[in-house]
Amino acid sequence: MTPYPRSWFATKDCRTSPEGPASLVVFVWSKRVKRKQICIVDGQGGGIGATLIKYLREYHGERYELLALGTNVIATSQMMKAGANRGASGENAVIHTVSQADLIIGTIAVTWANAMLGEVTPAMSSAITSSPAPKILLPLFHENITVVCVGSDPLPHMVKSIVEEKITEVLHHV
Repeated sequence: MTPYPRSWFATKDCRTSPEGPASLVVFVWSKRVKRKQICIVDGQGGGIGATLIKYLREYHGERYELLALGTNVIATSQMMKAGANRGASGENAVIHTVSQADLIIGTIAVTWANAMLGEVTPAMSSAITSSPAPKILLPLFHENITVVCVGSDPLPHMVKSIVEEKITEVLHHV
């Protein structure tokens, strides 16, 4: 039986004694802090997701756990190269993971069945929109749909706004 609850963990800190070559081993008990999980959902080539992850890493460092969810392996691979902590591809991965997320980020098209040339399945879009996690959606899409009253800022400006303002604002209320 450990003297601390399971939410605590020990790390080994090895130090050399000032008196000689003998080493001193100290176990440091720390409270395990769960980082907020941000799911970045993208498809096709994964470029938008990779851009988001790159900017998130630059601005927030390791503050959040970034999960790359690709509708295909190529998208997931690009997001992993950009610095995501973990990644998964396909319908089941998206459905399972978004239900446990603290925040979901992607284009507005990830909430539409059959978007991205059919890569977003009806089950994926339903899971994303039904997830209790707040969602930050970029107004980018190639479908035959018009969304009115949306700004036409370039992608880098929208990503910067999400990374520097919206994430902190949204997760502050979670």
